[in-house]
Amino acid sequence: MLQTDFIEINGLSYHIQRIIKDVNLPTIIFLHDSLGSVKLWRDFPEKLGEITNYNVLIYDREGHGDSSPFTIKERPINYLELGADILNKIITKLNLTQIILFGHSDGATISLHYAAKYPNNILATIVEGVHVFVEEETLQGIRDAKQALETTNLAERVTKYHGNKTDMLFKLWIETWLKPNYRDWNIYKEIRNITTPVLVFQGENDEFGTMQQVEKIKQNVSATVIDYLIPNCGHNPHKEQKDFTLEKTKEFIKEYAL
Repeated sequence: MLQTDFIEINGLSYHIQRIIKDVNLPTIIFLHDSLGSVKLWRDFPEKLGEITNYNVLIYDREGHGDSSPFTIKERPINYLELGADILNKIITKLNLTQIILFGHSDGATISLHYAAKYPNNILATIVEGVHVFVEEETLQGIRDAKQALETTNLAERVTKYHGNKTDMLFKLWIETWLKPNYRDWNIYKEIRNITTPVLVFQGENDEFGTMQQVEKIKQNVSATVIDYLIPNCGHNPHKEQKDFTLEKTKEFIKEYAL
């Protein structure tokens, strides 16, 4: 059963949910996507906690879900790396020492940053729909989302999870990625510092990225990298191919993160 709490980091309130089976066991930490939240993970974290028998932690990042609203009007280019720094503060505050990260999209990139920058307590990293450089497919996916925001009830659907933070959430996401000076962003240099195993899920029909993201990870990470290209799957393997994602994640954790 997930337990809800709030913790303060840098003067902001972060909404967290946890399942603590045994403090001596590893904790799987889930990092949501650019428009995601604790609630939008649905029951996937609980299911993975059940089949691995590990502890679980989920949290809403700043400006998302039930955490504090954004305190910024514009994102810096390195906002995903800064997200890893906040994650480190959360982990430190909760005294977690054996970490497995499961990140989706923006959360996946934050996870890779964390694995590279804070290696001491990381056992393994699992990512889906990850971005390590800017592809035209990513930009087109965001342009399509911008159009949907203007022509459909997308904002209304997202507001159910983010309330009055929704407008700023969309603004920062769309404006950051479509900035001309963001086009050359990548984290090739950073991920070369990853020393623990990485599992990568990529949907064959992902509207925000291609297998080139996976290839760049494999080219730059010297540690073990296991990857799956999932047929009939878009940007959300944990929802669109839930059973496959759970099973392969369990296999990976049992082999590489004991």
